[in-house]
Amino acid sequence: MSGYPRSPKLLRAGLVLLDPVSGAVLRILGLQYNPESMTRSLQVRGAGSEGGDFMEALRLRGAPVETIKLDVEIDAADALETAQPSVSTLGLHPQIAAIEALVHPSSGALLGANAIASSGSLEIAPAMAPLSVFVFGPNRIVPVRITELSVVEEAFDASLNPIRAKLSLGLRVLSVDDLGFDSKGGGLFMGYLQAKERLASQAVGGDFRSLGIPGVF
Repeated sequence: MSGYPRSPKLLRAGLVLLDPVSGAVLRILGLQYNPESMTRSLQVRGAGSEGGDFMEALRLRGAPVETIKLDVEIDAADALETAQPSVSTLGLHPQIAAIEALVHPSSGALLGANAIASSGSLEIAPAMAPLSVFVFGPNRIVPVRITELSVVEEAFDASLNPIRAKLSLGLRVLSVDDLGFDSKGGGLFMGYLQAKERLASQAVGGDFRSLGIPGVF
């Protein structure tokens, strides 16, 4: 790491967990290292996606289904050098568990659901998880659902605690179609979309000469 005093401050990607009703911040999970690459795919939701209706061919039914995939690396080496107590005794177990907790209902929720089922209730609403917000710089702040998580533990200490690991995350962006316009998540999605529009307006346009044609008419 450079000690040059004018070196730019490095921003970290991460996940912010919000209460889905109040929008209060519950937890911030910053990534130790930013991923070297990120794959994004957008599945267009066109009203004329089935074809055959020229009146609908150019209509968009809603926001595309956007998915994000990235690999996250975590390493206990720095913390071990400074003898941080939790890392010295548990390795990376706490950091890995914090990510895995995002895809598990809490034990309290499971026990509560079991108690309700045992009392004879026929229908139990699944527990509501916190709203996860993926932050990748100021222009990418977007609500997501974790759809895929895999963990590769690559090194261990003498007590078999993981000390180096790679986590592969699959995220699905939640739009106003999923969350509604009046929710905190819906507002975050609209801010994400508006940030895209501002960036798109600054893109340099081409001309017909670069395409080798006089026009399209």
